[in-house]
Amino acid sequence: MTTRLRPVRARHPGRTVGSVACVVLGLGLIGGAATGSWLTGDSSADPAARTGYTEARDLWHSVPVDTLFPRTVKGEGAGPGSADRVWTRIAVAPDGGCAAALDPLLVKAVQPVGCGRVLRATYTDATASSVTTVGLIFTEADADGMRALDRRFTAEGLAERTDLMPRALPAKGTVAARFGDGQRASWTVNVLTDAPVVVYAVSGFADGRTVTDPQPADEAKAEGTTSAPAQAGLGHEATGVAERIERALRQIVSTATEQSE
Repeated sequence: MTTRLRPVRARHPGRTVGSVACVVLGLGLIGGAATGSWLTGDSSADPAARTGYTEARDLWHSVPVDTLFPRTVKGEGAGPGSADRVWTRIAVAPDGGCAAALDPLLVKAVQPVGCGRVLRATYTDATASSVTTVGLIFTEADADGMRALDRRFTAEGLAERTDLMPRALPAKGTVAARFGDGQRASWTVNVLTDAPVVVYAVSGFADGRTVTDPQPADEAKAEGTTSAPAQAGLGHEATGVAERIERALRQIVSTATEQSE
């Protein structure tokens, strides 16, 4: 019993060459894409990082103010000598642009990352003898941009420059009614590298006295410092409030990122 075999078509050299070329081209594109991802680092290879930045960038209009700036902030061990502190929120400013909220030189310093919106609130301590304004500057930068800004602030000491000191947020009818630029005593500025945000805080006396020798928080907190801001613990006030608002922000970003995955 025999079976008729199907005729085998003659091979065409042109088609064979074309097929080989397609395979080679396809492998080349795949290899090029892989190589590109290696060369560009984690910009496209880490979706979670991009999502975290995206989530953080939108927080200024999607998260309730009481979440970003709690009505009461507890600072265990945040005062001089590791004393406990409690701060109460007495004012919140509407979100706004950077020009109205920041000193012009500070606006210029963060300009490379794109200054988007600024959120601000003012707190007072349990004795109502000091006031502290804390702010969140939401930028338009990616992770590389924020790392570059952080390096610049560190290398040039921008966070310690008096002419880049953040502005205070006074509030009529409160103990911060006279908290203006002349009353600023100590401050801190921190460029985050895991979110497109710059966190700052500036503190002063609640009685409206003018301060002629303001000091960065780290200097005012140093042992043996005898300046008025140091003796009043205003460096601790600025750092304590800023660190806890920053900590809350990171938790919000982490939660938002997990929910979006």
